[in-house]
Amino acid sequence: MSDVTYYVAMPFLIDDDGSPVAGAAEECQSSTAALRRAEILARGAGHIGAVAFCRSGDPMTGEFGDATLLRKFGNVPEDLATL
Repeated sequence: MSDVTYYVAMPFLIDDDGSPVAGAAEECQSSTAALRRAEILARGAGHIGAVAFCRSGDPMTGEFGDATLLRKFGNVPEDLATL
């Protein structure tokens, strides 16, 4: 099977300690849809921001490359690798 690209929008919230945490990721149909959804999520109640990203790989083998950030919206941590 060939590589598949997944597009994702993911909100960020603040936990009880005041630290930013990732919310539930939402798969989208395209990069444009992921960007639109992330922008909407960033403005949602209780959200401090959101990101849109994509990731490509082979779902049959489970081998995927690193995620590629498409855009940040709102107050999102600089270092997303720690989440």
